[in-house]
Amino acid sequence: MSEPQLKALILLLMFLMAVSLFNGLYVLFKDNGAPDSRRTFHRLVIRASLAVALLLAMVYGFYTGKLKSGAPWNQPPTAQQSQQ
Repeated sequence: MSEPQLKALILLLMFLMAVSLFNGLYVLFKDNGAPDSRRTFHRLVIRASLAVALLLAMVYGFYTGKLKSGAPWNQPPTAQQSQQ
């Protein structure tokens, strides 16, 4: 899997998690707390599965080096910073 494909997969998983979140909210309001309805629970299971898939995709990306952190604390110090 190439870097652009991995990034597209991560964005797709994040989008699907948001869709699942709003779908669960819709079902929660639609059922009005019906005790025999398990639709909200099923949406939660779907969202949790998507979260696990997202985490695995990110771990795979960092492990293989296809994803890199751009955080400032992960960058080597520049010459100007090292002189101070």
